[in-house]
Amino acid sequence: MIPVTSLRPGVTFEEHGDIFEVLTYNNMHLRKTSSVVQVKVRSLRRGGTTEKTFGSNGEVNPVRIEKKILQFLYRDPQSCYFMDPQTFEQINVPSKNLHGVNYLKDGEKAAISFYKDEAISLVIPPKVKLKVTDTNPGVKGNSATSVHKDATLENGLTTKVPLFINIGDEIIVDTRNGSYTNRA
Repeated sequence: MIPVTSLRPGVTFEEHGDIFEVLTYNNMHLRKTSSVVQVKVRSLRRGGTTEKTFGSNGEVNPVRIEKKILQFLYRDPQSCYFMDPQTFEQINVPSKNLHGVNYLKDGEKAAISFYKDEAISLVIPPKVKLKVTDTNPGVKGNSATSVHKDATLENGLTTKVPLFINIGDEIIVDTRNGSYTNRA
């Protein structure tokens, strides 16, 4: 166990069966009482963020997370399959453990966090380059305002793109919200 006053961004700990990574840390000193520690954490198993408050004398159970760079091979409805480029060993990971796997392309390398041989999270870049596979043609003259249309991307996701984007164009997509950022 470590005191909560030792928490800093990047530290991982276990609480109530979930594993959290500290994103922000704030030690607040209150009047005439002891201080409290506020941390913003991300659940590595579920992917969501939350704020937690601890008394200054609280303790948490630290955990060691191992990150491996693996090559994405393919996925089926239940699992994703990766290969370790050093050992050529194939690793089967349940899809429910990997948030953001839809942004991976076959053959692409990805960082996966493991806790006791359990894959708990996928680290994807904030922006990825994807090809547009289907979209309606832009109609000339409809550009008085910023008009967007639906486009299907090579990974099967749909996003809104400007009218000038056509089938076959490569675009940059923000993986945090799935939105178009610019043309590649």
